[in-house]
Amino acid sequence: MTFAAAHSATRASSSSISPATRRSILLLSCATFASMVAQRICDAMLPELSRVFSVSLAQAAQVVSLFAITYGISQLFYGPLGDRLGKFRIVTFAALGCSVGSLVAVFAGSLDMLLLARILMALGAAALIPLAMAWIGDAVPPHELQEMLTRTGLGSTLGIVCGQLLGGLLTDALGWRWAFVFLVLLFGTVGSLLWRDLRRQQALPQAETEAEAAPTTGSSAARPHFLKQTLLIISRPWPRTILLLAVIEGAMGFGVLAMWASHLHHALGLPLSAAGAIVALFGLGGVGYMAAGRALIPRLGQHGLVLLGGGLLGISALVVAYIPHWGPAIPASLVGGFGFFMFHNVMQANATQMAPEARGTAVSLFASFLFLGQSLGVVLAAALIGHIGSSAVVALGGGVMAVEGAYFGWVLRQRQRQQKSVQD
Repeated sequence: MTFAAAHSATRASSSSISPATRRSILLLSCATFASMVAQRICDAMLPELSRVFSVSLAQAAQVVSLFAITYGISQLFYGPLGDRLGKFRIVTFAALGCSVGSLVAVFAGSLDMLLLARILMALGAAALIPLAMAWIGDAVPPHELQEMLTRTGLGSTLGIVCGQLLGGLLTDALGWRWAFVFLVLLFGTVGSLLWRDLRRQQALPQAETEAEAAPTTGSSAARPHFLKQTLLIISRPWPRTILLLAVIEGAMGFGVLAMWASHLHHALGLPLSAAGAIVALFGLGGVGYMAAGRALIPRLGQHGLVLLGGGLLGISALVVAYIPHWGPAIPASLVGGFGFFMFHNVMQANATQMAPEARGTAVSLFASFLFLGQSLGVVLAAALIGHIGSSAVVALGGGVMAVEGAYFGWVLRQRQRQQKSVQD
């Protein structure tokens, strides 16, 4: 099928998504927004936490790395739990749980207590993005999936913007605790709206409510246990490739990104609020891709998106790393975010299709590898800064992402040719 035909088919079938499903997807986007805000809100406050608790930057960075480690490990439980008990239901209770963890952070009197609060927050936030993706993967036809993930990804992308921006602004203006007050209110509101929608779904016939009833997921009785599901998934070459690339993306993309604000603060002397605001433009660049994605996806194809996206991020990282003035960091952050989300959207689409018969487990494995990679990246970046400097660390992260984009583009082309030869 040509790109034009595929695009026409997508538009023709858009009415297949009911208004009730669209409302649920909107709420899930709000949940992914909250999850990403929680992940990124500490990035710009790391120097302040280092000062307040009299610890090194590497020690303060544990509020990011421990969050990511907990987030990644939790996927091992949420995937099968969502497949069996209902993805939307788990997302609802997880969002409410995040509000409790955020409240603990508000009253943290030591770094250890703050780390405990971040672990509690991660236990809840871990369910939101992967299970939202899996629910959408069940509810949306395959030919519409990447476009719908592009739209719903707007929530998580805006979360990066707000997380980076609010982390710096609230820390400078009111103190770091107020950032967590904001999270208490955010997760409480989102969780309450999800609960209301869940009650509405439960009041309707099962076939009309949740994607768990879709034939692609299968019944829980016919589904093998989690360990067997995982072994079946990772025994296939293509899922192994996606998971390995997810580790690298997490470490070099999300992980090193956590150091951008600190780099601008220390290297150029910017206030935390200004550094956080500039890095928040990374997420705004992602919003730009979300708006342009519908036109770019059929024109560039998946291989073109990852190749160009990785290259744009690599160039942007070099600019941020070595500029003598903060001015060029503004367009560099925008372009870097645009490129990163070109790459990441293709990764998401492939992750949702790794194992349609166990989509919740497959997407959770993807998220687990992604955020375990992020935790590794944060730890390595914080340690390397003391040896080679923040400029080299930022540039290294961008360079690796550019290489990964080129490799992933080549792999996608090879896979496309193999599938075409099999069809012929």
